[in-house]
Amino acid sequence: MARKMEIAQKPKNFKASIARILSYSKLYVPLIVIASIFIVFSTICRLVGPKKLGELADIINPMTTSSFGFESVVKIGVLLITLYILAFVSTYFANVMLGKTAFRVTQNLRSDISKKINRLPLKYLDSTPYGDVLSRITNDVDMIGQTLLDSFSTLVGSLVMFVGSLVMMIVINPLLALCVVVTSMFGFMFVSIIVKVSQKHFIAQQKNLGELNGIVEESYSGQLVIRAFNAEEESEEKFEKVNRKLKASAWKSRFLSSIMHPIMGFIGNLSYVIVCILGAVMVVRGNIEFGVIVSIMIYVRLFTNPLSQISQAITQLQSTAAASERVFEFLDEEELSNEETKEFVNFDFKGAVEFDNVKFGYVPEKEIIHGFSAVVKPGQKVALVGPTGAGKTTIVNLLMRFYEVNDGAIKIDGVDVRDMTREQLHDLFGMVLQDTWLFDGTVRENLIYNKDCVSEEELWKVCSACGIDHFIKTLPHGMDSKLDDNTSISAGQKQLFTIARAMIQDNPMLILDEATSSVDTRTEELIQRAMDKLMEKRTSFVIAHRLSTIKNADLILVLNKGDVIEQGTHDELIKKNGFYAGLYNSQFG
Repeated sequence: MARKMEIAQKPKNFKASIARILSYSKLYVPLIVIASIFIVFSTICRLVGPKKLGELADIINPMTTSSFGFESVVKIGVLLITLYILAFVSTYFANVMLGKTAFRVTQNLRSDISKKINRLPLKYLDSTPYGDVLSRITNDVDMIGQTLLDSFSTLVGSLVMFVGSLVMMIVINPLLALCVVVTSMFGFMFVSIIVKVSQKHFIAQQKNLGELNGIVEESYSGQLVIRAFNAEEESEEKFEKVNRKLKASAWKSRFLSSIMHPIMGFIGNLSYVIVCILGAVMVVRGNIEFGVIVSIMIYVRLFTNPLSQISQAITQLQSTAAASERVFEFLDEEELSNEETKEFVNFDFKGAVEFDNVKFGYVPEKEIIHGFSAVVKPGQKVALVGPTGAGKTTIVNLLMRFYEVNDGAIKIDGVDVRDMTREQLHDLFGMVLQDTWLFDGTVRENLIYNKDCVSEEELWKVCSACGIDHFIKTLPHGMDSKLDDNTSISAGQKQLFTIARAMIQDNPMLILDEATSSVDTRTEELIQRAMDKLMEKRTSFVIAHRLSTIKNADLILVLNKGDVIEQGTHDELIKKNGFYAGLYNSQFG
């Protein structure tokens, strides 16, 4: 019943979307063609059966034959069994081939999406919700695979069955065939009217269901806030309001969809009655034999069933076309520039960084970095401070080439970062971000992420420096303990893990974005000492709102609205009693 209640999301261009799927599946066209041949053959075998059953009825009917032809009965029986076995075998092989095709296509699609993610600019990832990308990889790709697996075979088989049963009825008796077709058309007219009326209720149901899921997720994740503000009653009322709307739309859609099957059943039974009455009259008059009635009655069911199956298949094809548009829209997104032809830049690395009149805007018409210039000497600890939206993180994103500058240049030891490959540039930096990231894997795998030849001694040394050695020792398997959603680990400990990971990478330059934002004061002091040691003889960029962490910085760049408005050491800026001094005093009075 669930499939019948599906409402197809209409694609922008149905033909183009289906053509794109077929084009993507072109490697497997031979399998699809062979599967189609098997489906057609299986359907033909099933179509021959009712006619032979009619002949069998005539043989065993005492009114139409004076002697019982046992040999003829056996002959027809063996033929029917053979046909049904062939139909079974053909259907099995068709499903195997279509299944292989579907799984290979979905595997290739997911592989291409995975590769695509690594080639997308950060701009796309920042502007596209995570859930939307996840939905394309899972739901949309699954929809395409399901169509290749089910809807294709249903559509081909139903079309052949519909046309074949109609042809067989006409061949057996045109008058009875005409009665069946006319009667069935009335039923399909009623069903089409019901579908139009019920569609708005199905759409409302899906909309209300999505809204209800959103409220549940919001209530679950925000339970602490709801209880703290005594907003339980308001939350329940909000839920109940949408729940009542969902109940109303679901009941209406279910009621209307439930009418369709009884109508088709009624039409089928009405066709039986008409065939029986008219057929009986024709038998009595000697116009037809009794077996014709038997055959036509079986063909009635074979004729009416495919139409509903074709309708469902077309509905799913619409949903699949919409899903494929989303998948291919993602695969067609603009990628990072190709750097395969760019050669490795050899230079004597010292760590000097120059920002030369850098201008940038996330959208061309809105520039947020206005001619940013600064010179950083090798080994300096540089702090970027300023209010929210000042451009601190943007400067780091430009330095790492997560975004490209609109104008100006960023140079490392005199080499423009655009002349390096992104891989070479990223190898120069270790990063610790405000948002912690641990993946499902062991402690060891999380710490030595993408790093080879890390000794056990080095691992424990770094963990001790970051203060997570005791926590690791309390885990059941120490370094080989698995970290997942069931592991009890605090936000501060996650931050310590990411800091330890950066220390193990041992890159010549560092970027620290609010690296101590999730830890307490005591842990912050421990991390600060470890960071100070880590940053020795390394050019480091530190983004910090907690100004106590950057008092020992060699250079503090104070940003506001995309411009460097002050720069100097902590003591120099305090003496100026300017913007930085105001920020510092607002934190420490």
